[in-house]
Order: sequence, then C-alpha cells, then structure tokens
Amino acid sequence: MEKLIITVAPTGAQTTREHTPYVPLSPKEIANSVYESWKEGAAIAHIHVRDYKGDNTLDLDTYKEVIDRVQDKCDIILNLTTAGGLGNNEEARLRVCELNPEMATFDAGSMNFGQDVFHNTPVFLETLAAVTKERQIKPEIEIFDIGMIDNALRIAKKGLLEEPFHFQFVLGVHGGMPATPKNLMFLVDSIPKDSTWSAIGASKDQLIINTMSILLGGHVRVGMEDSVYYRKGELATTNAQFVKRIVELSNTLGREIATPNEARRILGLDRINEKKKSKSTASSGR
Repeated sequence: MEKLIITVAPTGAQTTREHTPYVPLSPKEIANSVYESWKEGAAIAHIHVRDYKGDNTLDLDTYKEVIDRVQDKCDIILNLTTAGGLGNNEEARLRVCELNPEMATFDAGSMNFGQDVFHNTPVFLETLAAVTKERQIKPEIEIFDIGMIDNALRIAKKGLLEEPFHFQFVLGVHGGMPATPKNLMFLVDSIPKDSTWSAIGASKDQLIINTMSILLGGHVRVGMEDSVYYRKGELATTNAQFVKRIVELSNTLGREIATPNEARRILGLDRINEKKKSKSTASSGR
C-alpha cells in the first residue's frame, strides 16, 4: 500500500463554539491548529474560514491570512473549500480559486444536508471544473452519495476533470450515505481503478471509517469539522489529537505515514506544480 495521507479539517462550516470551545475560528487559531496537526503527521489541511463573529465566509483576505500564516510555518498541502457552508453564491465560491491553492473541493452534486439543501447545479460544477483545470488546481471530488460519482465522471468525459482523480467520501451526513463499512466498500468499488481516495465518518463514526480506510488502502480525514469528540463523552481539545491517534493506529496496522511531499507525489501534485512552474517561467520570459 501507498503511505497514508492524513488530512486535517480543523474548522469546517457547521462546528461552533456551542459544540466545543476548542474549535479554531480566527485565522491565527486555524493556522496554529494546522501547524500543530502537521507536526503530528498531517499532510493536507482542508481550510474553511470564519469572519470576526465566527460566521462562515469566503472572504479572500481571510483565506490569504490563513495561507500566509500556515506557509510561514510548514509545507503542508492546502485544500481550500469552494463551498464555505450552505447557501453561498456561486461567484464567491469560484473566486476562491483565484488564490491558486494546490487543491480545492469539488462537491459533486446537490443534496439535502441536515435541515437545509446544499446546491451544486450541473452548470456550476462544470464551471468550477473548468476553472480548476485552467488554474491547474487539483479537485478533491467530494462524494456524499453514490450518484455524485456519476456526476463527476460525466463532467470528466467532457474533458473538464482530469485523471487520476482524487475522491473524498463523506459518510454519515444527514441526507447522504450512512457511515457503514459496506457503503464505504461500495463507493471504493465504484470509482476508476487508478483513482486515489480518502474517507470521512461524521461524528461518532469517524474512527470506524478511518480504520476501514487505512485497511483498504485509502487515506484519512480527521478534525473538528467532522467530529468534536475524541471518545464518547470526551471532547478533543486540539485537532492534533485526532491526527496523532491516526498515526499511532496506522503504525500499529503496519502502514507508514506520508509527508506532505510524499503526498504530493501520490496525488500527482508534484507533476502539476512542475507544470505551473514551467508555465510561470515561460510567461516571465516573454
């Protein structure tokens, strides 16, 4: 098996201080949490940002502050959300790509999400795919239900998403597929064979899905976006706690942990970054 890529999702769109006093919300808090998680073994950070009131925002200056603070400290891969919560307008969501992160989320369909609706129309998804392709940003194709795989592959047939794909299976959200081993295996069997994948088990199912992912050769996402409890009745006090547990579990199961640069190779980001560098050099030489 390839080495295990651990993604940390420190904040998310739904977690509030009412859920846990430990969730990082300010740019400084988010960046520090990412850095601490990197020190424990995280290779990717999935970034949501909040405004001064703690509400979801897609403000580019806020993203930029987090990016700058993180990159001053470590070489972790940054994966920016292009959703930022439910109900954000499409123009603001697309503008996130102007920051040219190595990765960005691609939520591959509309769905009921708790008591709300998460809108991702076919036209928006094709536009987002085209923007990420033009800017050479690797999409993390987020899959909440089986039909979303077909949505992504239809867009790929139009040449807007390029192989090898990277899927993030998000299980356990109310409105999506339940977080069961059977569902995870079904999703893994439904994607192109040369794809990489990672998985999330929301809330109480996090560790079960994490363990299955390690054993099946996939990758893992943890963090307060997905669960605030370290174990039943005990809040995690840092995101790094979740990362450290996965490192220990993976080592016990005989699977090594990928560094950020090893993760770049596994995901093909090294080749994408080399293309970006060549394009930039060619442009500056004109």
